[in-house]
Amino acid sequence: MTVTPGPARSRLDPEPMPRRDFLGLASVWAAAAASLLSLVGMLRLPKAAVLASPSKKFRVSLPESLPEGAPYIPPGRTVALFRDSKGVYALSLVCTHLGCIVKSAGDGFDCPCHGSRFAADGSVLKGPAPRALPWFKVTGMAGNYVVDEDAVVPQGTKVAV
Repeated sequence: MTVTPGPARSRLDPEPMPRRDFLGLASVWAAAAASLLSLVGMLRLPKAAVLASPSKKFRVSLPESLPEGAPYIPPGRTVALFRDSKGVYALSLVCTHLGCIVKSAGDGFDCPCHGSRFAADGSVLKGPAPRALPWFKVTGMAGNYVVDEDAVVPQGTKVAV
């Protein structure tokens, strides 16, 4: 059996890379890429990935044509404002059962999710809601009011007209 020599190699040809060297370099590059990607992820952490929500304290002007006892719901809010002979007050429109948004229904509010009914003052007429709709703090006068959704006040608290 005779061995035939391969093609002649020039001394200028690069040495072939051994397999172990290639695998070692590939692992170093993979580690470097993983480190770089984790660094990019860490740099994004300080920036909050949440959407800004509207302020819990907002100004509202009641329409002059608003009848006494009728709810006024400002656009984009879950609050109903009422005006009567004793003053102005604001109620939450978030059902106390599971947090659905209640809808105005004649003399009160209905929860479309589970059937709770509330009176115009927020008290529960029909369950499963466990408690009345909360009242919010209202300040101001002469048609221009500030409602603070973070400040819950006792039921019956009104600002004078």
